[in-house]
Amino acid sequence: MLWILYLFVFIFGTIIGSFLNVVICRHGTGRSLGGRSKCAVTGKTLKWFELIPIFSFLIQGGRSRYSKSKISLQYPLVELATGLTFAVLFCKLLPLASHCGVFVASLLFYFAIFSFLILIFVYDLRHKMIPDAFLYPLMTLAFAGALFLPVYSSPTLVSLLAGPILALPLIFIFLITRGKGMGFGDVLLVIPFGWMLGLSGGLAALLLSFWIGAIVGVTLMITGEKKMKSEIPFGPFLILGFTLAFLYNIDMVSIALFFGSLI
Repeated sequence: MLWILYLFVFIFGTIIGSFLNVVICRHGTGRSLGGRSKCAVTGKTLKWFELIPIFSFLIQGGRSRYSKSKISLQYPLVELATGLTFAVLFCKLLPLASHCGVFVASLLFYFAIFSFLILIFVYDLRHKMIPDAFLYPLMTLAFAGALFLPVYSSPTLVSLLAGPILALPLIFIFLITRGKGMGFGDVLLVIPFGWMLGLSGGLAALLLSFWIGAIVGVTLMITGEKKMKSEIPFGPFLILGFTLAFLYNIDMVSIALFFGSLI
């Protein structure tokens, strides 16, 4: 019967992912988040069966019924990614199910956290910027979680300072490069990571982010997709680093032990 719960969580995630697509596409355009979605070319309001996450894209063959133009892959990918993310979070937090209140609170908390992270990931890829409207709610939510969520240990001065401390290396990069090598949105993004992972886990996430960014950057230059001075958004790499550290409980000790085992 557990698979039914996973399926429900996945479907719920795809619905949230569909809403995240609306936010990503309408933010900064002056358009309201309310109202039915419309065809981007003809302006016709979409029917209900054209709004079913993932399946509508597949049924229509990836093309609009009205203009026959291609529908961006962003729509099904964000829906699929959100559904899978919610299912993975459900699996990770399932050991807390014996404490129903803690389990539900933790699940809703991380659903909200990762929804904001998906927003930032995709928006930064598209526009090479991280809006304050996404960052500040994420930071507020993470800080509240560090203070009140039962899965965290009682907050200490060190745990509350972990976020700002984690941002210091990025502030240094931001100042040295005058904002060209690192946006200030990236600096702010790591602060909630420190609150949620602690200083050791946050540093591990930061290290993983730089490794992933280096691998992707070198690959893009080798394939000719990017040049040395090409601008590449760093927010997605930070989010990938955080996700790996969170899901696999990676901290600086585990990284040190891993490299120690290779010697």
